[in-house]
Amino acid sequence: MRSVPTWALVSSGCAPLFLILGWLVAASLQGPPYDPAAQTISVLAAPGNSGSWVMTAAFIALGFCHLLTAWGLRPAATAGRTALAAGGVSALAVAMFPAPSSGGSLSHGSVAAVAFTLLAAWPVLAARAGTAVPWALRPFPSLAATAVMAAGAAWFLIELHLHGVAGVAERAVTTLQSVWPLVVVHSCLRGSPRDGCRR
Repeated sequence: MRSVPTWALVSSGCAPLFLILGWLVAASLQGPPYDPAAQTISVLAAPGNSGSWVMTAAFIALGFCHLLTAWGLRPAATAGRTALAAGGVSALAVAMFPAPSSGGSLSHGSVAAVAFTLLAAWPVLAARAGTAVPWALRPFPSLAATAVMAAGAAWFLIELHLHGVAGVAERAVTTLQSVWPLVVVHSCLRGSPRDGCRR
């Protein structure tokens, strides 16, 4: 089992930090017209909004964090690392194709859907069998993480269609998707020396 560099703990830990701080600060700058329960975080990055630069920067930082983590997460299966890296690229694309302040956008919706899919699929694609595999990369936890993320994405789509609490649903699933790489890296670094997960 190949080792995980300790800097991957920084990149994976910064991902949820950048995302959550990004939407909190951007929403604060946007003020009362923005409803965080009903509106998506992408609306915060819409051109012309007061906090658009903050949310755009948060998406970019999130994308680079995922790319770095995928590079360092060497014990994971190649398919999972590739999906995580592609999810990072998709986060960068979300920043490059912002949502409009009102109405829909095919380009933004497409890249956002790809990002949701890749970041939900990567845990199960990264899974490996064996007693030396860190617990968060084992088949059952990986499948459970993917299942919960997929359920969260479905909840978000339902709320979006019903004009309900789409903002709440999106924040829940994106938080989980940004935290799971940190969980995986932490499980690798806590592995015993014979697991080969520690430098």
